[in-house]
Amino acid sequence: MFGTVAVAGIKILSTVNMNRRNMLILAVSFGMGLGVLLVPQFAGALATNIGGTFGKLMGSIFSSAITTGGITVLIMIDSGSGHHLFHPA
Repeated sequence: MFGTVAVAGIKILSTVNMNRRNMLILAVSFGMGLGVLLVPQFAGALATNIGGTFGKLMGSIFSSAITTGGITVLIMIDSGSGHHLFHPA
């Protein structure tokens, strides 16, 4: 199952024009996801440092490598040059 998902993702990425911006977004999102995967204490430390219900929410969101990578992609695309997901013109 994992192999099928990985091949589908690679197939999708092969159709994307890989300019410097897209490579940076891909690299940072993979790095954030792998960071959360390799250092699982990050989510607990984040929840403890923020505190309260919001801290628990942030801890649960950032405890998943997929969620962390996905949110990173959305933020980086939205903050890019003219590509706004959250503020369409």
